[in-house]
Amino acid sequence: MTTPFVLDNDRADPVTMEIVRNGLRAIAQRITRRMIRAANSFIIKEMEDCSASILDADGSLLAEEAGPPIQLNTVGICLKTILESVLPKSEWKPGDVVLTNDPYAGGGSLGSTHTNDYIAYAPIFYGDTLVAFSGLMVHHMDVGGMNMATRGWGREIYQEGMRLPPLKIVKQGVFDEDLLGVILNNTRTPEVLLNDLHAQISSVQVAADDLRGMIDRYGLGQMLLCFRDLMDYSERQTREQLRIIPDGEYSHEEPVLDDGNHGGPYWLRLKIIKKGDDIVFDFTGTDPQIKGPINSPMATTLAAVYYVCRTITGSAIPSNEGCKRAIEVIAPSGTLVNAKHPAAVYQRMVVCHSIVDLVMGALSQAVPERVMADSCGCLYNFANAEHPQTGRRVTFGEVVPGGLGATAYADGIDVIACHVTNCHIPPIESMEIESPVRYLARELRTDSGGPGKYRGGVGQRLQYQVLGKDPNLNHTAQKSVSLPQGIAGGLPGDGGRWVINEGMPSERRLPFAISDVEPLQVGDTVTHYTPGGGGFGSPLERDPKAVAADLRAGLITSEHASRYYRI
Repeated sequence: MTTPFVLDNDRADPVTMEIVRNGLRAIAQRITRRMIRAANSFIIKEMEDCSASILDADGSLLAEEAGPPIQLNTVGICLKTILESVLPKSEWKPGDVVLTNDPYAGGGSLGSTHTNDYIAYAPIFYGDTLVAFSGLMVHHMDVGGMNMATRGWGREIYQEGMRLPPLKIVKQGVFDEDLLGVILNNTRTPEVLLNDLHAQISSVQVAADDLRGMIDRYGLGQMLLCFRDLMDYSERQTREQLRIIPDGEYSHEEPVLDDGNHGGPYWLRLKIIKKGDDIVFDFTGTDPQIKGPINSPMATTLAAVYYVCRTITGSAIPSNEGCKRAIEVIAPSGTLVNAKHPAAVYQRMVVCHSIVDLVMGALSQAVPERVMADSCGCLYNFANAEHPQTGRRVTFGEVVPGGLGATAYADGIDVIACHVTNCHIPPIESMEIESPVRYLARELRTDSGGPGKYRGGVGQRLQYQVLGKDPNLNHTAQKSVSLPQGIAGGLPGDGGRWVINEGMPSERRLPFAISDVEPLQVGDTVTHYTPGGGGFGSPLERDPKAVAADLRAGLITSEHASRYYRI
């Protein structure tokens, strides 16, 4: 039974509200840290591809841990879908944990981001009153599908692994072993998934005692007032920042799959309508969804837009549901930005990264000082091979870093998994210990950052040799044909390329955008040249001391300095 609690018109004590705000974020951090410490898979323990949130009883975001923004925003979006369409609040009991990985949960595309991302939710009761939820999204490497851990060029969601609708994996403290068995029966690595699911489920449950301890200290009424007032405060602050943007309409377009493979290029189109302290992002005119894996569910499109809005309104505003109230997103169903079942969505990050550059490109017409130039885009590299020592087939690789776009105040960051990805770069030593791979090079890519008053971040050159049996590779590489554009007079960053057996008679280049599952041979080398970010402002305005520092650091050559900076 859930007892309603009615708030009066009082305001939360501001000192208590600040303590509660930081306490909620600390709880989310504890969930994430516990998950990372207990994980078996490298994508969790090394790359930290997981995100935790605390949400109120209606599914509104209260606090979150710094993680991949594509996940953070989606945790709350998916919970609201579950509460409205699948499991109403009255059906949640103390000790329950609900698990799902379905991008189409509830019938639309407001569920998980893709099938690899399982989300666990635990209700938090105080007495018999449901006061909040904890949520934890985790990327699990293999959940079935047409190829181990990756999907290649899947044409529909059924090729992307098992889809679990929102179901109780734990019912009032009792684990549903039958449901767990179904999940494990649909993966090639049941021992890895078993460990990581247990870690996820136990981690999401730690929030309950912590939050109840805060309620014991401050009282239920004061805590609920803090929840409400924190969101109201973030809304007021966000609207105040939005008023700075001049009223008007700003349009932009961005290509995806621009290498001509798979029928591309396809186009994302956006019109921003700004009036007062409200802003509308209208994707009408975007191309229809395709028979391929790049389609973005509505949930991840919202997440990408919310991410950009957070970057332009400032990190000082507490990140919660209030930040989203002034934002409206229009995305026609059945398009690249609002996938309709049964569209494949595994590589939705291709579109999501393009949405970030699309939104920033449009906003650069109004507030160039608040956005950044184009970044490296979506870069993935995952390979499978049989480990020669264990005989087991394993997956290895990473979210490949490139250069971040420059801003009106600073150079772009070098070698980073940018924007909505925000994963860590795994240590080479860990990868070599666990995987049949030998790294030959990881180095900064000279001259790849876009010239400008502020230089785009540089990409990297990464090379490794595959040592396992029967290997194959799946990769994603944006910004190789349509380069990362500069703004305000800044020049583009250099594009990327991916090469098998570079410098050998068997050398071949991979498709620029997305490869299907690419067969390899034992001993093959894979070399990535990742894009740099776009520059900001005219290169002729760059401080000569900054150019000299780039020369000393090996980020640019003397020829590059002479050509673009006239030094």
